[in-house]
Amino acid sequence: MKKLVLGLFLTTAMQWSLAQTLPDFADLAEKQGAAVVNVSTTQIVRANSGGLPFDPDDPAYEFFKRLFPRHPGMPGTPREYQNKSLGSGFIISADGYVLTNAHVIDSADEVVVKLNDKREFKARVIGADRLTDVALLKIDAAGLPTVRIGDTSKLRVGEWVFAIGSPFGLEQTVTAGIISAKGRSLPDENYVPFIQTDVAINPGNSGGPLFNMKGEVIGINSQIYSRSGGYMGLAFSIPIDLAFDIQQQLRQHGKVSRGRMGVSIQDMSKELAESFGMSKPSGALINTVEKGGPAEKAGIQAGDVIQRFDGKPIALAADLPRIVGLTKPGSRVPVQVWRAGALKELSLVVGEMQLDETVANNAAKRQSKPAASANRLGLALRELSAEQRRALGITGGLIVEEVRNGGVRTDLRPGDLIRALVVKGVQTELSTVEQFNSLLSKIDRSETITLWVRRGENQLFVTIKPVSGKQTEGAETG
Repeated sequence: MKKLVLGLFLTTAMQWSLAQTLPDFADLAEKQGAAVVNVSTTQIVRANSGGLPFDPDDPAYEFFKRLFPRHPGMPGTPREYQNKSLGSGFIISADGYVLTNAHVIDSADEVVVKLNDKREFKARVIGADRLTDVALLKIDAAGLPTVRIGDTSKLRVGEWVFAIGSPFGLEQTVTAGIISAKGRSLPDENYVPFIQTDVAINPGNSGGPLFNMKGEVIGINSQIYSRSGGYMGLAFSIPIDLAFDIQQQLRQHGKVSRGRMGVSIQDMSKELAESFGMSKPSGALINTVEKGGPAEKAGIQAGDVIQRFDGKPIALAADLPRIVGLTKPGSRVPVQVWRAGALKELSLVVGEMQLDETVANNAAKRQSKPAASANRLGLALRELSAEQRRALGITGGLIVEEVRNGGVRTDLRPGDLIRALVVKGVQTELSTVEQFNSLLSKIDRSETITLWVRRGENQLFVTIKPVSGKQTEGAETG
């Protein structure tokens, strides 16, 4: 009997302990749900050629034209179709301003916001910023419930968070989890330090709020990683401090003004750091400096490694576009770079980014000559002709004819144009094969070598790493 009583006591104690440690989202969800909205959009699609809902330039057009050939009497005039989609959002002001994702309302002809009390309003798009995926809507209403804004600087990995949204159109759905990581960089997403969570996010949650346990919004749910199209445990949210900065610019100007430097960059690897004489890999390595751009005017050079921008540390290359982008154009800011084995302080006047701006470069053309002999790295190189140097606007460089198995690992490719060799942070521009081989002979065979390479329209730094033992074919990105 005593054992039974003791067992019941321990079970009750464990249940009480779990109740004290596991969070209760019920009150929070009830209070905050009133400010979360459903965003539905309608896009008018005009169908061409026999009423098929595909443009003749669409690859699917010919396929469906064969499946559904036109019959006599079938109307040939264009028809209109409605393409509908759903998302989420949340109210940030009592007079009807709503935040959501830019991709939720992209190309929409009509946007409707549905409140928690079932009222519906047609919304005006005040502005949208595709680089951060933030959009600001306005509905004609007053006295609306609003969310409270949290402080993202106080977020901790592992703390509980929850989301409210409309996954698959199911309104006011609450899901919960923890913060998995902060400041997460994603491919092709250079302007947002995402909050990563394991909160269940699915199509329709986009644009909805991510809350902390104080009931404050700390992010906008934006993306998921998925191989199936549904939730797989990796969700990404836009930090609310960044989103609020964007919405303020959209509200005041209808667009976002971003700073720019006029450079292309890459991340630092361990091998690159060794080549540049750095104790550890950090910062953003400058590949290309735009002629006449802000960086060139500030004295920044290809091969510089930016360590700080406007006093803010640059740990990864992905940090730089975000920090520069949030800097007001026209501002003069200090820039700290690592150059030739030492830190150097520069001053830069930030330019203004124009959307879809590109820097066009001419690619080097390969010469139709017999194959050159390979050096000890397995590189068959050839010098540029005078015509090629004039066309490219450069005074030197070596074309990679072939990359043979020389007992090294490298991402160097045939057709690459080698501009310079980097040893201990010192760059030496290359003009002849003899010069390159001479420099190579002075470098220990066990040392990693770094080359500054032009590849098509891009410039990058590539490492060549010796392979110990058996020669191995393969590539390793530098």
